[in-house]
Parts: sequence; C-alpha cells; structure tokens
Amino acid sequence: MKNVSVWRAVAIVPLLLAAMTACSPSGAPVSPRLYVLDGGVLESDPTRYRLTVDDVEETRLSIASFLIVHPDGILLWDAGAIADRERISTEAGIEQRVVRADGNPRFVTLGPSLASQIAAAGFSADDVTHLALSHYHWDHTADANTFAHANWIVAAEERERMFAAEPPGGTRPTTFDALENANLTIIDGAEHDVFGDGSVVIHLAPGHTEGHLVLYVRLAETGAVVLSGDLYHYPEERTLNRLPDFDISEAQTAASREVVEDLLARTDAELWIQHDLVNHRQLRLAPAYYE
Repeated sequence: MKNVSVWRAVAIVPLLLAAMTACSPSGAPVSPRLYVLDGGVLESDPTRYRLTVDDVEETRLSIASFLIVHPDGILLWDAGAIADRERISTEAGIEQRVVRADGNPRFVTLGPSLASQIAAAGFSADDVTHLALSHYHWDHTADANTFAHANWIVAAEERERMFAAEPPGGTRPTTFDALENANLTIIDGAEHDVFGDGSVVIHLAPGHTEGHLVLYVRLAETGAVVLSGDLYHYPEERTLNRLPDFDISEAQTAASREVVEDLLARTDAELWIQHDLVNHRQLRLAPAYYE
C-alpha cells in the first residue's frame, strides 16, 4: 500500500505543477488568456467591400468581442452590436433591427448576452479594468457604456470624432456617451503597451476610421494573434486586395494594412479577422479560452 501511495503522490505532482503554472495564488493567470465572446451574426452586402457574392465563402459577418485576462488587469476589446439592455429577447438566434445615426437600418441575429458570456468565464463587468474599441462604428460599441468605469484606451482623433457635434453616420452615440467622462489613456504614437510587458499591445491602424486600432496579444501556448478590428471584414479583402467603399481614407487603410502585415511577419502572429464568420465558428468560445 505504501508503494501505491507513493505512486499516486508522484503521479499528481505534474497536475499540481500545471495548476501552479497556469494561475497565481490569487487565482489570476500568470500569462494572458484570451476569451472569445460571440456577439451574433450581421447581415451584410459584400459589394460594399468591392467584392461579389461569388468572391466570398459567406456573405454574413460575425460580431465578436474579446476579453483579455492579464495578471495585471482585464481588457475588453470591442463591445458588440446589441447592448444587453436593448435586447428584444434573452434568447440567442433572434433577429433584431438596429438603426444607425444616419437612419440606415441593420439586422443582427443575436448571440448570447455579453454579460452572460463574461460571467461564464468567471468575471463580471466590474472586473474589467481596461476598455479599448477598435473603432466607433455601432457594431463595436453597443455595451461600451457598461464599462465606463474602466480605463478607456483611445486615439485622440477617434475620441474627438465620437463626441463631435455631428457624430459619424455609422455610429450609435447613445451606446458610448458615458465614455465622455471616462478615465482616459490617449495613445501617444503608433502603439500602446497596455500592461507594460509587451504581451498586449494596441496598434494604431487608421483609415477605416480616424483612429482605428488593432490589438496584438502574445499567448504562451497559442502564440501571437492580432485582432483585426475592421482593418479587414472578409478574408477575401486580404487575398484579393480589395478595400471597402466607405472608409474615411482608402490610402490610410492601405498603408495600415501594410504596417499590420509587417507586424504579422515580424512577430509570426496569426491574424484573426473579427468579422470572418467562417473562422469565428471554428474558434473556442467563452468559457473556453486561449492561453
């Protein structure tokens, strides 16, 4: 029996070491974790991206947000298309109509609520310490006001445009108006290292909007990923070198794409196109995570 007990003790050591490696004594991870949050499906027209229906594998677009849990804080990247408080149903799979500032309607098939997905991962909105929106369009800002307590990381040009007397037509200002008085970190230069260790870095990539951003996350096991914001919407934009017909500057978008492609090559990172529904369906969703 003694030998069996010793064997059991030896066998359990790797499990204990793995648990110690994954988490600090407080339960926080010792390296970043990335949770994918499903915001539903957006009806879309590929011609707005200078693509045809035959060019793309899927015409509809995914809506995704991401929770990055770091030993020194929690960053929410993007905030969805339908605010939890505005949902017409608690159920997923229901189509909901949204009207943008310019009066144009959009149609979203609901995913689970953002709050329920964050809770499933073991957190609450109050736990989020940092907020970054890839840009100000309505399908990335829906629940932004819920996180007005967090440190908002934003480009000065983007914030100025969001709170202009006449906001951009592709916005819904009531979804982010509470951010006007938020604690700010203004991005000074081409990038911002969120936690100071190079593992979570926001890069300026203007063109789609004045201060559009992409996010680099270095994960210990998965490797590095870059979350695209709306630098691309369909993967075919990348392979066929097509640009949307509604960016504020096509020249800036083209230049930003070159910079991000260089970042991908330098860091051996994988690009996750946030609106790519085909790829999104292959990702592990919260409460599962990447680390």
